[in-house]
Amino acid sequence: MPTAASWTELRRSVDDVGALLAFRASAVRRPSAFRLAALAFVVLTAAAATLPALLPGAGSGSGYALDALLLLPTAMLGLLVLAVASAVASGGGRELLAREHAVAFPVSPTTDHLGALLLAPLNIAWVLQTWVLLAAAAYGVPRGQLAPAQLGLLVWVAVATAVGQLVAWSVEAVRRTRHGVAVVRLAGAVVALAAVVLQVSGRIGTLLDELGATRWLVVSYVDGFGLRWLGAMALELTLLVAAVALGALPAHLAARRAARDELRVESGRHPARRLPRTALGVLVRTDRGSVWRAVPMRRGIAVLAVGPGLVALAGDLDWAQLTILPGLVASGGALLFGVNAWCLDERGGLWRESLPVGAGTVFAARAWVLAEFLLIASAITLALAALRAGAPGPAELTALLCTWLVVVLQVVSAAMRWSWKRPFAVDLRSARATPAPPVVMVACSVELAVVTTLTGLVFSGLARVPHAEVSLLVAAPFVVWSLVRLLHARDRWVDPVVRARVVTTVAG
Repeated sequence: MPTAASWTELRRSVDDVGALLAFRASAVRRPSAFRLAALAFVVLTAAAATLPALLPGAGSGSGYALDALLLLPTAMLGLLVLAVASAVASGGGRELLAREHAVAFPVSPTTDHLGALLLAPLNIAWVLQTWVLLAAAAYGVPRGQLAPAQLGLLVWVAVATAVGQLVAWSVEAVRRTRHGVAVVRLAGAVVALAAVVLQVSGRIGTLLDELGATRWLVVSYVDGFGLRWLGAMALELTLLVAAVALGALPAHLAARRAARDELRVESGRHPARRLPRTALGVLVRTDRGSVWRAVPMRRGIAVLAVGPGLVALAGDLDWAQLTILPGLVASGGALLFGVNAWCLDERGGLWRESLPVGAGTVFAARAWVLAEFLLIASAITLALAALRAGAPGPAELTALLCTWLVVVLQVVSAAMRWSWKRPFAVDLRSARATPAPPVVMVACSVELAVVTTLTGLVFSGLARVPHAEVSLLVAAPFVVWSLVRLLHARDRWVDPVVRARVVTTVAG
């Protein structure tokens, strides 16, 4: 453990974070594309913060502009909840240095904490939520007060991110105690149940109104560059500094304790069962075990499957609106491992290549397990959402089922294509690991989110058409196109040169 003074450790941690960021940047495969992506992120953020103010009725204090302004405090709370949930699910935030590399090049928990804070924006959910928040403020706030409001919101985004990681490190420290896993699961179930009860009872609006902190901040934002705005900024900056500083304490505490979830998986015993009759069955069972026994997969599917389902349950969505959910869950599920599906094998990929099994069978098993994973996750979401949606009509049910099939095939075909085209060596044993570098994850998530959302909107409109066969006719070309792309990805995997490149990469 470091014995230096705290400020000395902080200075050393900042230097270490700078060195790790430089190392990450030097390892980017296409620097020009990275710079272009960074520029696009800045341009889109600036556009979200300014362009809505040019729309008719923006900042008028009436109509939709007034609604956007009134909902701004709730949106700020939503961003805070998202930051907490995302960081808790990933065990404290994403890793700037992988656990396997940290064995040879150890860094302090403070460095890990600061690095995870810097990687927080490389999350499509965080980015979209931030853009929506800035766009709502640009449309609802009068133009004369837009600059102070957007500055205040940007600081609030940083505060929510830091507070989310503080809570996540605290939860991770508790999770690593003797009975911590059970305590965290019980607490999560109680929070989810309380949220549903509040929504069903109609009291959640009253509760949000009573939480006046964000409402006071919004009032201070629209007051312009005055004393109230300075007071709000001073409060936010104080919270930001406190959250960043305090976050290092539970990070150190968690680092002193063993990760019980991960150790239980690595040291667990699994009795041998009778082998399936076919090679495909054996491969499917092996891949299925690799997925469902991995800690990030289990935590990820719990958040992806239950979270949107509870939101839909609380929001009382109808069947036409539920068509958006399968694409949302499938996109998030693919980001857990599907965008780099062969990384599950790691060094075992060399051994698997020596087995007397055709390459096409190996591909089929991996694609089947990925599709199965996405179908189960989205099925849980739809089951929760359907509890308050009532009985569906034939057209609504057909449109939802068609959406479910289409988006899963879209995601599987895209993920298997990316898996051979852009393989990475990743250790997915850590709960904080991702199957690809952060920038690649953002690019994949953006593409998946756009495609699946547009598909969901198409079938949402078809759900209101009284003829169920229309959804089947529209779904047919989507299915055929996804299957063709999946077969193309299979052909590339069967190519021994491509397969050798992929296997040697993920085994590195």
